[in-house]
Amino acid sequence: MKRSYILFFILLCGIQLSAQELHLSGRVFSFDKKLLRGAKLTLDGGHSDVPKVTYTDAEGAFHFTLPSRGKYTLLAQLHGYRMEKKDIDLQMSRVIQVTMQDVLEPGKDAHELKEVTIMDNRQQIRQREDALNVEVVNSDYLQRHLGGSLMKSLERLPGIKTIGIGSGQSKPLIRGLGFNRVVVVDKGVKHEGQQWGADHGLELDQFAANEVELIKGAASFVYGSDAIAGAIDVKPAAVPAAHTFGGSADLIGKSNNQLYGTSLNLYGRTDHWFMDSRLTYQNYGDYRVPADTIFVYDYAVRLHERQLRNTAGRETNIHLNTGFIGERFRSVFYFSNTFSNSGFFANAHGLEPRRVDTDLHDASSRDILMPSQKVNHFKVINRTAWQLSAHRLEGDLGFQRNFRQEFSQYVNHGYMPPVYPADMEIPADLEREFDKHVYSANLKDYFSLGRHSITAGLNAEFQDNTINGWTFLVPSFQQFTGGMFVYDKLKINEKLLLHGALRYDYGRLRLSEYTDWFPSMSDGSTGTNAEYLKRAENLTRTFNSFVWSAGMNYNEEHFFMKANVGKSFRMPIAKELGANGVNYHYFSYERGNPALSPEQSYQADLSLGWKAPRWSVQLSPFYNYFPNYIYLNPTADHDYYYGAGNQVFRYEQSRVMRYGAELQLQYEFLHGLSAEVLGEYLYARQLSGDKKGYTLPFSPPASVLFNLSWSPMQDKGSYISVDYRLTGRQERIVPPEKKTAGYRVVNLQAGTKTKLWRQPVQVSLQVQNLLDTRYLNHTSFYRLIELPEAGRNIVLSLKVPFAGMLSH
Repeated sequence: MKRSYILFFILLCGIQLSAQELHLSGRVFSFDKKLLRGAKLTLDGGHSDVPKVTYTDAEGAFHFTLPSRGKYTLLAQLHGYRMEKKDIDLQMSRVIQVTMQDVLEPGKDAHELKEVTIMDNRQQIRQREDALNVEVVNSDYLQRHLGGSLMKSLERLPGIKTIGIGSGQSKPLIRGLGFNRVVVVDKGVKHEGQQWGADHGLELDQFAANEVELIKGAASFVYGSDAIAGAIDVKPAAVPAAHTFGGSADLIGKSNNQLYGTSLNLYGRTDHWFMDSRLTYQNYGDYRVPADTIFVYDYAVRLHERQLRNTAGRETNIHLNTGFIGERFRSVFYFSNTFSNSGFFANAHGLEPRRVDTDLHDASSRDILMPSQKVNHFKVINRTAWQLSAHRLEGDLGFQRNFRQEFSQYVNHGYMPPVYPADMEIPADLEREFDKHVYSANLKDYFSLGRHSITAGLNAEFQDNTINGWTFLVPSFQQFTGGMFVYDKLKINEKLLLHGALRYDYGRLRLSEYTDWFPSMSDGSTGTNAEYLKRAENLTRTFNSFVWSAGMNYNEEHFFMKANVGKSFRMPIAKELGANGVNYHYFSYERGNPALSPEQSYQADLSLGWKAPRWSVQLSPFYNYFPNYIYLNPTADHDYYYGAGNQVFRYEQSRVMRYGAELQLQYEFLHGLSAEVLGEYLYARQLSGDKKGYTLPFSPPASVLFNLSWSPMQDKGSYISVDYRLTGRQERIVPPEKKTAGYRVVNLQAGTKTKLWRQPVQVSLQVQNLLDTRYLNHTSFYRLIELPEAGRNIVLSLKVPFAGMLSH
């Protein structure tokens, strides 16, 4: 506790010292009251010989911290707008508004205006000022590379892979690590589902994502336990400008699984109050693969019209955002409810893939039969920010309920009764049910102290997860986690920034006992007796850890370098401690280890880059060491009593070493014609334990993507682009994984912007797997049964926005 008091004392001292500083903040608007993002603000004067420079964020906001009173000159610049100049006599902290006029005089007809492309500088700022490896993509990128899920749309980026679960769901991998080692943040709050399962996708609506920030490398000092591999921060749409209304209609269709869907958005704002809503619906059938027959553990499965039977699904998402926006105070509520109903591939679930009624499943490609899952994720988030003199305080409060049900026909094994009892309260088709309630709270304080930009924060989260169903794998649990951190960014000069962070985490996990609903026979000293066996014991574990991070940024005119070293931490989850049952998706029997210690990770990241007018290159190597990595170890045992003879897998720990790199190269041949190379490589090796010398599960093979894009200069809304991905063999595996052959895949993207009733319309076309190549993805959920990836898929999407002004 002494260290905790020291941290709080440092924070309180910083608050008192920084209270002597002055702050100039505000927003930048266009003449028609639209918030302007990416505007450059230069502040000169006072007692400083060096002008301060910043850029407006997604909501048109900017902020300067100044050491003293004085007269200053503020210059606002943005391509397509007239430069604005303001003289400011700053005697106390102020909030101002800057209005910029476009290149035409106000009052001229709107149809005379040519489309202006506003360049977003924030990604460049993050790359120059953040010691971690950060990628930022916006809604245009997501529209251009729209996949079956949000994570699938991001898979093109180097270092990012997915565990594909059919055509409508996937979960992320960052540099080969996933599950509870990657934090997904939605609207400032950590998204909590049943992310431990390889068959459990993320319950996020990609149409509601305005921007996605991907942090590759240990990010535990900001996000806490589980961010040991990185974080994916999904940001909502920016708050509308004052006195505006509008929206958009998205239409999408896909040929492979005959998907059709729409996403409708409507927003409006007065002076300070706003509303933003969205409704998304998607309906898809069984998806196709370039194969007539596949083999499930040497058993041949014929496919009807090359379709994977029972992989159809439905998805419905509802969003409502509303709140108050003031100059110094803002508070926004986000309500969302995502619901999906989807099937599992019928021949790859349960204890016996032969017991499938093919006539029933093949009668329709759009019905959802058993095995299937229904997932509902309800979320309420409040984000509040206060500008209090020298401090900017941000608070997040969140409630989530993740309700997941998995349905399957009752199949007995071990001592389970051959016929499901009629008096059971649990429905006969309810294989498993998980009901998780999550309460979250975050608080951050941003302030400056001389050349130091400091962020201090607190996080707390409580989870209550209960189970139901006629089979058992993971016990019910309650979990509390809390942490606090201090992050300091020190500006040495215009070229050099130093970073340092310290964080303390505490966690408490309580598992609940579970007893079978049916009796089993056991050999006792007095004979053979029937008893109800206890599959999980009551267990309470507590964990705590200090983590740290240190880094630097060095920026010349063309050259930049960033480096970061740090330690991160992850507490074991309920499944790793208390699992004791059959995983019907992997035909395995899994057992937890209640003695596991929390994972520790040490990582070093380096990024070197050069940016010239026509070309740029960035190389990002990394090294990662785990002294006690947690993994699911296949043993030589088989469980015949409760696992129907399936192989037993047990959670163990070992020392692990990982290293790799990502490469990004861009070159512009001519105006509008450019090429891009995106490469990645990962090597992992277990240094101890039963699998010493082996790699880690789901380790992606080396790959490189070559892209050629053309966009005519006279029409910046149009483009055509070709991706050629070359993926190497993956021969370094850990059983029961199989070696995967290399492959080559070609994808095509094209799009244009036009006018429809004076409104811009964006049309996007993709052809995924253009040559209908049959290949196996090593990180796919279905890789173990030799199931190839989806065949050729034509994706057509149409976005029709509309907007207007409200009277004052």
